[in-house]
Amino acid sequence: MNSTNSLNGITFNGITLTAPPIHRQEEILTPEALDFIAALNRTTTARRAELLAARRTRRSQILSGTDPRYLRETSAIREDPRWRVAPPAPGLEDRRVEITGPVDRKMTINALNSGAKVWLADMEDSSTPTWGNVIRGQLNLIDALERRIDFTSPEGKEYKLAPAEELPTIVVRPRGWHLPEKHLLINGKPMAGGVVDFGLFFFHNARRLIAQGKGPYFYLPKIENHLEARLWNDIFIQAQDLLCIPQGTIRATVLIETITAAFEMEEILYELRDHASGLNAGRWDYLFSVIKNFRTRGPRFVLPDRNQITMTAPFMRAYTEQLVRACHTRGAMAIGGMAAFVPNRRDPEANANAMAKVRADKTREANDGFDGSWVAHPDLVPVAMEVFDEALGWNPNQLSRTREDVELDDRALLNVEATQGNITEQGIRDNLWVGIQYIESWLRGHGAVALNNLMEDAATAEISRSQIWQWIHSQAITDTGELITYDWVKELLEEEFARLPRFDEDRFEDALEIFEAVALGEEFPAFLTTSAYEHYLHAHAEQRERQLAAA
Repeated sequence: MNSTNSLNGITFNGITLTAPPIHRQEEILTPEALDFIAALNRTTTARRAELLAARRTRRSQILSGTDPRYLRETSAIREDPRWRVAPPAPGLEDRRVEITGPVDRKMTINALNSGAKVWLADMEDSSTPTWGNVIRGQLNLIDALERRIDFTSPEGKEYKLAPAEELPTIVVRPRGWHLPEKHLLINGKPMAGGVVDFGLFFFHNARRLIAQGKGPYFYLPKIENHLEARLWNDIFIQAQDLLCIPQGTIRATVLIETITAAFEMEEILYELRDHASGLNAGRWDYLFSVIKNFRTRGPRFVLPDRNQITMTAPFMRAYTEQLVRACHTRGAMAIGGMAAFVPNRRDPEANANAMAKVRADKTREANDGFDGSWVAHPDLVPVAMEVFDEALGWNPNQLSRTREDVELDDRALLNVEATQGNITEQGIRDNLWVGIQYIESWLRGHGAVALNNLMEDAATAEISRSQIWQWIHSQAITDTGELITYDWVKELLEEEFARLPRFDEDRFEDALEIFEAVALGEEFPAFLTTSAYEHYLHAHAEQRERQLAAA
């Protein structure tokens, strides 16, 4: 290994590592693996920067009054009835229930033992990108594939894997294009977090997965247009060439979780067609994207309290039905959205009500033609499985339902003003409370946290802070006639902050500072996690990792 000391850390094969060492990281950061991710990063850095700049330009256009529409320049792709994506890959023929969660040791075992058909191993919205989480997540995935993973809780409960034939297919979600990896630098600049996550997993596990009869499969987050999908496809081609793995072995499901991507669903599938396996209705990030992109466009785009926005809202129905149509027209799987409920065994009545809502939600998706859906907790797997078993019967999917009855209406995707509901003081308070609670947990390394019997991740925190920002700047009015002003929200924030459960070494002061900046500031940061990662997480995490390494 070519290694030299540098002022900022240790340089290996042209990559400077700035983080303190993590136990077993040498198993992940081998010279060959570093060469591999460096090659992927170097060939994509310029295009990634161009695409991120294009995002900012398009947001400015939308904020200035230009509504997105189907693209004229890609009409030939949409109108060509002949092309299809690759057929379902081994292990992805039946995706009726998928469980999502971070790749910590306990969750890895619980998800793999859940009975779901697919586990979305999440390195994005439900994972805080501390260096320890990044490396240990990769180690946990290798250990799981090698069946050497186990876990014992502080209470002495042991967790072990079920037999191999009972385990779900693993699909990894790397970080989105906007997130850097500050602990790995090339020429002093951070590598792309998504390239690091994808590249390390693919390098170490592609052949291992193929030998097990499946393959390296991925979920692609935060994509905003078909050109971003094209970049991922080029990465896939390069990665397979570098490891001499047949083209088309990789399969990717794209999360349609931005409003702009909803106008390019078929184009996104087309760009990835040799590697595409489907689209997912990422409902929470989708709501955040709607608010973010139209936040200053007036009452037409002001939504009610988050808990009043259901999938039956006209603009959400248009989004999900057009997603199923796009997928099945092209032979791709359509995967439904997240059921975020977390069971509370101490409250049977609340549990029963929540389970009924989950069942109704999954029944709607199955009836609409979705091939499967997401849950966040193992206890929800049987509920969703029962619904899709009834809808699918012996069929592994519903690809034959092409939904030609669905009208391709781009204006329906923006019919936000038809959403029923009100803005309430309690809704404001809930957003403040959830936002700060989540950020505090995220700063301590936990990217998914159960709050009020719901699994909150970065997407739901983004909804909370963006609604606050939009309501203030739109001079929205509550159901009781109260004008939502900065001063009033600031007063409510102080009240909610005062009732938070404090404890030793909590990060609530930092969380409050971050929340005020992203929810109450004049400027609107595109993502709360980028500034939090840059200014709050990095140094603190390094100190904590040094303590762990010394223990």
